[in-house]
Amino acid sequence: MSERDVDADLVKRVQQGDKRAFDLLVLKYQRRIMRLLSRMVRDPAEVEDVTQETFIKAYRALAQFRGESAFYTWLYRIAINTARNWQASANRRPLLINPAENDEGETFDQIENLTDISTPESEMVSKQVVETVNAAIAALPEELRTAIVLREIEGMSYEDIAQTMGCPIGTVRSRIFRAREAIANQLRPVREAGSTDRGW
Repeated sequence: MSERDVDADLVKRVQQGDKRAFDLLVLKYQRRIMRLLSRMVRDPAEVEDVTQETFIKAYRALAQFRGESAFYTWLYRIAINTARNWQASANRRPLLINPAENDEGETFDQIENLTDISTPESEMVSKQVVETVNAAIAALPEELRTAIVLREIEGMSYEDIAQTMGCPIGTVRSRIFRAREAIANQLRPVREAGSTDRGW
């Protein structure tokens, strides 16, 4: 039984009135949703609030879920829309990606894969890379930022991103390409400085 089949079974049970089945879905996806939202919401305490609101909205809308997409794709879309509404309500800025390890052991190495640019050996230049990538991602238009985070941080397929963002796959590919290009352009001077200073 695939993950999608397991989720579909749990969704069906929720739709038939089994609240414990929804608890299982929350347990399964809570950390992934929190990780996604932590890229969009600045205050960690508010990440929890937005996560909770995401699951409340999902629970209320589950009766209309028809299984045309994977449950987690549908849930991610709700999470992104909830975060957008939260940001718009107070004109908040998104959180920059934190280079420190999180509780799942993820490090900034994943972010470096965005541009296929090798990490400079100097610690000082590495720190500049982190800061530059953070700034570049934060400066991206929302559509590009969401697409690149879903692809490179969350590891979602182009098809799932298209469903999550409600746009064609070609649009997703274009947004990811443009995001990578923008990040690479910002990183180029840092990389060149790293190449020059490798004797340190």
